Amino acid sequence: MFHSIAKYSLYLGAFLGLSSLTHESMNTHVTASKANVWADTLNRPEENRFKKSVLSNDLNEPMELAVAPDGRVFFVERAGKFYVYDPVQKKTRLLYDFPAKAVDKYLNGLLGMTIDPHFSQNHYLYFFYTVQDKEQTKQRIARFKVNDDSSLDIESEKAIIEFPIDLEVSAHTGGSMAWDAHGNLFISTGDNTVPFESNGHAPIDSREGRPIFDAQRSAGNPNDLRGKILRIHVETDGSYTIPEGNLFPKGTAGTRPEIFVMGCRNPYRISVDPATSYLYWGEIGPDAGTDGVQGPRGYDEFNQAKKAGNYGWPYFVGDNKPYFQYDFATKKIGSLFDPKAPENTSPYNTGIKNLPPAQKAMIWYPYNQSAEFPALGVGGRCAMGGPVYHFDPSIANPTKLPAYYDKALFVYDWMRNWIYAVRLDEQQNYQSMEAFMPTTGDFRRPVDMEIGPDGSVYLLEYGSVYGIDNEDARLVKIDFNSGNRAPVAEAAAVDTIGLAPLKVAFKGDKSHDFDKGDQLTYQWKFEGKAVSTEVNPTYTFSKNGIYNVVLTVKDQLGASNTDTLKIKVGNTTPEVAIATTDNSTFFKASQTTLKYAVSVKDKEDKIIDPKKVKVILNYIPKVSREPLMGHQQLTSTFSLGKSLIAGSDCKACHQVNAKSVGPSFTEVAKRYRDDKTAIAKLANKIIIGGGGVWDEREMSAHPQLSREETTEMVKYILSLGNVPVENRIPQQGNITLKEHVGKEQEGRYVLTASYTDKGSLVAPQGKTKAVLALSKSDVLVLRPTKVFGSEADVLNNIGRQGKRLGNIHNGSYFVLKNIDLKNIEQLTYRYSSKDKGAKIEVHADSPTGEIISTLTYVPTGNWNTYTEQSTAIQAIEGKHDLYFVFIKNETPNKDLFSLEWIDFVSAKSLK
Repeated sequence: MFHSIAKYSLYLGAFLGLSSLTHESMNTHVTASKANVWADTLNRPEENRFKKSVLSNDLNEPMELAVAPDGRVFFVERAGKFYVYDPVQKKTRLLYDFPAKAVDKYLNGLLGMTIDPHFSQNHYLYFFYTVQDKEQTKQRIARFKVNDDSSLDIESEKAIIEFPIDLEVSAHTGGSMAWDAHGNLFISTGDNTVPFESNGHAPIDSREGRPIFDAQRSAGNPNDLRGKILRIHVETDGSYTIPEGNLFPKGTAGTRPEIFVMGCRNPYRISVDPATSYLYWGEIGPDAGTDGVQGPRGYDEFNQAKKAGNYGWPYFVGDNKPYFQYDFATKKIGSLFDPKAPENTSPYNTGIKNLPPAQKAMIWYPYNQSAEFPALGVGGRCAMGGPVYHFDPSIANPTKLPAYYDKALFVYDWMRNWIYAVRLDEQQNYQSMEAFMPTTGDFRRPVDMEIGPDGSVYLLEYGSVYGIDNEDARLVKIDFNSGNRAPVAEAAAVDTIGLAPLKVAFKGDKSHDFDKGDQLTYQWKFEGKAVSTEVNPTYTFSKNGIYNVVLTVKDQLGASNTDTLKIKVGNTTPEVAIATTDNSTFFKASQTTLKYAVSVKDKEDKIIDPKKVKVILNYIPKVSREPLMGHQQLTSTFSLGKSLIAGSDCKACHQVNAKSVGPSFTEVAKRYRDDKTAIAKLANKIIIGGGGVWDEREMSAHPQLSREETTEMVKYILSLGNVPVENRIPQQGNITLKEHVGKEQEGRYVLTASYTDKGSLVAPQGKTKAVLALSKSDVLVLRPTKVFGSEADVLNNIGRQGKRLGNIHNGSYFVLKNIDLKNIEQLTYRYSSKDKGAKIEVHADSPTGEIISTLTYVPTGNWNTYTEQSTAIQAIEGKHDLYFVFIKNETPNKDLFSLEWIDFVSAKSLK
């Protein structure tokens, strides 16, 4: 399959990386250095006119699909299952379970399928699957006939072409098929080579006894069908002939005439333009994150073949960047391979030595940002070649893709979850590209994309995580709405929980319509009945129950949309509060105790059982110096690393607790629990890639990430091996604090109190009685008094510089939120300022709020010279957002200050 992009990634191709692709980068209009902007970008359809519908859900490793002329959608799963989606019945049916050799270790199986161009007459389907035959494993392309009831005629199987594979490799399988306008069948095959011992560069290890480590035996071998795109013409009897124009004329010694394109690593998805018969494919590239002594870093490619050719692997990558000849035994570096006259001198080459000149990729991109194609972003790579669209005004389907996308080539990336439309000029050369549905697509690892006979897009989504039965693996359809759009209904209410009689004020005024000028009408259903047509009605629920309130918004043309709100009547939420006579934001380095009390009130529970009040104190060490994000995150982690991982595609190969293609994060944490060098070692490994710890699979390089970012990611991962014990404490008391004593002040104490009430018997609509129990919690987070600049919650005209703040000018400010100043009498700043003295005012709750502290500081003479200066602060009651505003009215007033930290000093500390 497509060998990992984080090499962990499968062998299904090239999966994974750790950096996220932003909507901003996806929206950027991409042009290569020679590209022109599209002429009609002003007429680009609004994204909200595209609708994505799920046709079939809960799939397991879906691979390839084909749409019949009558609208039936056939598709396959790797494990062997073959399905049809019936658009009339709107149902998916299993047609056959192929005895394909598809086990986790080998990652082969039922890899692809296609529909005969004359399907309406001959009812033929073609399948690409792995078979075991007398101790030999082979890839087979076979033809079957489909019966009138969509069932597969098993007896009709006709093997068209077969070729052996080295099953112990289990990587780089190809498996895609497509047809040209002349009825020729194209078949993609991978290089079937172990990529893991070449440092992410060219696998050309030709030492004795190591054939599976040498792609010269396959992709670089003109006499082998692996690492190729084949082109054959299937005859009526199931035999095949060779079309004119393939790479090697039939009868040429040391070659196979079926080869149309050679020099492929893993051409996992291919397509053919039905108008030009030009071939397109995504090439999943090698894994090196940086250029090395063996040659260039890894690049994925989108390729175009107007005619037969050699596309260079394993000697070249991208735009013909050459690798060095390399002796794996002596580690000696030789000369660069010549793209004009490549030679295959491997002892495992069974074909001719002198190869056709190498062809450049059309589009190429590495893990980090591409200089030529910057909008493709950064991160893991897994390029897939999609279809070319030709707008046909005679197609009656009103939801077909618009004429705007006429002649656009669609390409997509499994790892980065995007689809791009590529424009070609009149000579069919690359011109430009733009993202397709960048903000609303919500693509879940697209693995095959086709444009049906109806002009709509059909997409198989593999799902979030490689190698498991994903809940979000599915068949979807994308339709275009060229006319009236349905409004968007948004129902809201302030009070959704309470006791009967419960009077609730509902609001529907956030509902809207994308078509300006549409007149909207509203219908609210309460207790199953239409009750109000007001925009913002009020309704009283007289009986206990759980009610679904439905708002329907309709425009004047009848298009409508609904939103549902759940109202729970029969109970009220408990009140839980933590109080302390100490400061509720900070703990001092010398502090050894915390006095606290938890109060719980509930209108229905007259007596609160202390055993049901859960109070827990945890200490989280080594918290990242970053803004605190709110109580919902504080009880689990403060880690910046968690945020970085959440914004990446790590979960394609890793889960927190369950094993995927890579180890779980918890397993990693346990393995390195006692390794004092783990943070530095693993942070570096994320950047440069590597493997061999868990098995032969490797993790891809991530050169786009900084050392600081990967360090924070590793800190979070390692923290999962030390999950805090549920340290329950009494509802009130004076607890000893000792975890921070003698340690660097980087941790947090988290005191959590929660209570779940006894519930209330209610009668939900149309259902039997149920218990409605409600929970509430409160959290108290104590941080060290020394707050580093990078921990600021909000910055205005200020820049982060590691743990410091800089680029501070007149009018700049930063904010620390929810600060309790009880017992705080002084602020000490550690700062530097080259040559401009100024003033810092601390305002409460806004940049112009009450001034509670002022510091007039003097320059330190150099940005690298830091000093400490203190000033008093007024201890106002309660928690407040503190705005630190920089004031220098006379010019020059730029680049005033660099802040390392502020210490909130207590009165007791001053004595």
